[in-house]
Amino acid sequence: MEQNRLDFDALVLAGGRSSRLGGVPKQGLVFEGATLLQRSLAACSAASLTAVVGPDPGPLPAGVVACREEPEFAGPAAAVAAGLEALGRAGGGRDFTLVLACDMPRVTGAVQALAESLALAGYAGDGVMACSEDGTAQMLVGFYRTDGLKRAVQELASRGRLIDGSMRSLLASLDLQLVTVPAGTTADVDTWDDAAALGVDAGKPDVRQDRRGSS
Repeated sequence: MEQNRLDFDALVLAGGRSSRLGGVPKQGLVFEGATLLQRSLAACSAASLTAVVGPDPGPLPAGVVACREEPEFAGPAAAVAAGLEALGRAGGGRDFTLVLACDMPRVTGAVQALAESLALAGYAGDGVMACSEDGTAQMLVGFYRTDGLKRAVQELASRGRLIDGSMRSLLASLDLQLVTVPAGTTADVDTWDDAAALGVDAGKPDVRQDRRGSS
């Protein structure tokens, strides 16, 4: 079943410190002629509305808005909260929200696998999350029920733990199903060694690429 049969919005988290990359923003790294942000936007191109959470990304395609967590670098839980708020202001609110980190150059394959699993199974829980072949869950690649994410944000905020909160703490109360995705599709860039192994560099993107990173 095709990804575009799902009714969903998307959040692309692009606001980390990139401390192990010497502060070089991950979203601007380049893979096969497109930035990692472009790759992420391509992966969620079927979303009705997308929010990029992080530093000003510059011009964005139609249907994509930008916002920033407060305070800056407040962690992924705060970034999800800011993204949900931005989507709401822009007219979002679909049944599901796709959450992606922007540091996985081949994530499109994972998103497609999750979307197909979710659409085919009609999963009644709170969503599906990517899992690598070795059983490692990737919380920053998942389709989550929007109402469930909002409740989780509110619950964490009520305990004063939203700022600097982890994805693990945010998702702890949700009923999620792990879906094994194709090998390599959740490989991320945390260090320059990771970048080298994945063929990612700090060069300029190919100007022939469109802004969603399609090739």
